[in-house]
Amino acid sequence: MNPHANPANLQSLARLVALRQDEVAQLGISQAQKEALRQRYRNNLARMAALCAGSGSSGQLAPALALNCANYKHDVLVLMAQHQQELALHEADMAVSQRALQQLSRQCEVLDHSYQRRRSAWQLEQQRGEQKRQDDLATQVWLRGRA
Repeated sequence: MNPHANPANLQSLARLVALRQDEVAQLGISQAQKEALRQRYRNNLARMAALCAGSGSSGQLAPALALNCANYKHDVLVLMAQHQQELALHEADMAVSQRALQQLSRQCEVLDHSYQRRRSAWQLEQQRGEQKRQDDLATQVWLRGRA
């Protein structure tokens, strides 16, 4: 009898597989949330670029308005630079999370494969035991019939 293919070990392994699958699902949700945040960063950057472009040329304005427009564009450009830096950090974090998700997914697949293999071995062992019991009963019936 295979010591690794008993109901208690199989149940423990099945629980472990389920826990790992839950972890993979949670990391997947987290990754999707990070993707949504990345898209918000990109959308904000596009809107800020549109604000800069939409503010017009400051060269054709009165000096006070031109200075105000230039300051506005400068502030928007500074904010855009900060957003781009935050986006770069966020994307680096996403890459680390993606690698962790891939690694955990592979580990989960290995565990699941091991569980499936052990469960199949246990089921085969159970079937063989049942077949042996049936054969023994048939032999006893046949021997009693001859006596």
